[in-house]
Amino acid sequence: MDPSSFVSALLPFIPAQYVGAIVDWGSFLIAAAALTMRYWRPPAPGSRAAMVWMVVSAIAQARKWNLPAYQPGKKAVMVPATVPRQEVEKRLDVPPGSTRPGKPPARAAPPA
Repeated sequence: MDPSSFVSALLPFIPAQYVGAIVDWGSFLIAAAALTMRYWRPPAPGSRAAMVWMVVSAIAQARKWNLPAYQPGKKAVMVPATVPRQEVEKRLDVPPGSTRPGKPPARAAPPA
């Protein structure tokens, strides 16, 4: 059973005012986490605050649309679009694909 059908089957048993309150609190939590992430710099990898930062970041992302480029233990590299990323990875001597926090979408052909 997928999550949406589970929620659809569960909703008729929950009073409407409780569903509204849950949505309100959930929206507030996501907005507060997003505001916190706006002003909180990523902590050093391995620090005690790194796990808390990752949890707050996960809440603020709300489906990974708001994924921050700089995360503990990862480094995003800003390069011009004309420079191949593989060339930058060779220069920095890092494993392939480690210069991005997430994987880029796969494309059949480069854009025209």
